Amino acid sequence: MGNKIKCVALSALVLPGLGQLYRGSRVKGGVMILLDNIFILGGLFIAMRSAGKLMLAARGGGVDAEHVLASIQTDSPYAKWLLIGFLLLWVYGVVDAIFDKENHIN
Repeated sequence: MGNKIKCVALSALVLPGLGQLYRGSRVKGGVMILLDNIFILGGLFIAMRSAGKLMLAARGGGVDAEHVLASIQTDSPYAKWLLIGFLLLWVYGVVDAIFDKENHIN
C-alpha cells in the first residue's frame, strides 16, 4: 500500500503522469506529462498576452479591477477550457494511480 500512496502523491501533488511513470506505465505517463506541458504553456501564453495588453493600457493611467477582469475574459476565452482540461487530467492521474490494475508494484 505504501507504493500506491507514493504514486498518488506524485500524480496529485507534483505533476499528473509521474505516478504512472513510477508504476511503470511509460507511455501513459509520458502522454500525461506532454498534455500537462501543453496546458501549462497555453495558460502561460494567454496570461502573458493579457498581461502585456494590460501593462500597455496602464501606461496612460490607473487600471481598475473591473477593467482587468473584462480584458482577460475578452482576450482569452480559451483560458477556462485550458484550466478545465488540466483539472480533468489531474483528477484522471490521481484516480488512475489509485485504481490501475495493469502495473502493480507491491
